[in-house]
Amino acid sequence: MDNGLTALIAALVGVTGTLLAPIFSQRIVFRFQERQFERQQRAVQAQWTRDREETRLSERRACYIATNTAYRRYRIQLMNYLWDVHQGTVTPTCRDELEAARHAHHAAFAEAQLVASSVVLAELDAIAKELAQAYRRVKRLEEGNPVRSFEEIEQDLQDLWERWKQMRGLMRTCLGVEGPSSRPPANQA
Repeated sequence: MDNGLTALIAALVGVTGTLLAPIFSQRIVFRFQERQFERQQRAVQAQWTRDREETRLSERRACYIATNTAYRRYRIQLMNYLWDVHQGTVTPTCRDELEAARHAHHAAFAEAQLVASSVVLAELDAIAKELAQAYRRVKRLEEGNPVRSFEEIEQDLQDLWERWKQMRGLMRTCLGVEGPSSRPPANQA
C-alpha cells in the first residue's frame, strides 16, 4: 500500500501542479508586467519633469534676455535724454524714444515678475526703482526744477550700470551659465 499511496500522492501533486501552473505563471507574468509598467511610468514622469524644467529654463532665459535688453535700452535713452536736456536740444523725437524705452522696460519688468527667481526679482525691483528715480530727476532737470545736478544724475546712471553688471551676474547664475564662485579674480576682470 505504500507504493500505491506514494503513486497516488505523486499523481495528486502532478495534477495539482498541472492545474495550478497556469495560475502561477499568470501571476508571475502579471507581476512582471506590473513592474515594467511602473518603470515605464517613472520614466515618463521623469521625462515630463525634465521637459517641464527645460521649458521653464527656456522661458526664464528668454525673459532675462528681454529684460536685459529693455533695461539697457532704457538706461541708454535716459543718458541720451539727460545729455539733450543739458544741451537744450530736447525734441519730440527724443521724448518719444525715451517713452518707448520706458514702456519696453515696464513690459519686460512685468514679465520678469512672473518668471524670474526671487533673488533676481528683488534686484530687478531695486534697479527699476533707481531707474524711476533717475527718470524723475531728469524730468525735473528738464523742467528747470532740479533735485540734482546734471553731473550727479549722470553719475547715478553710471553707478546704475555697475549695479546692472552685478544683476547680469545674478541672472547668469540663475540660468546656470556660471556659478556664484566662477567670477574671475579682481586683477583679471
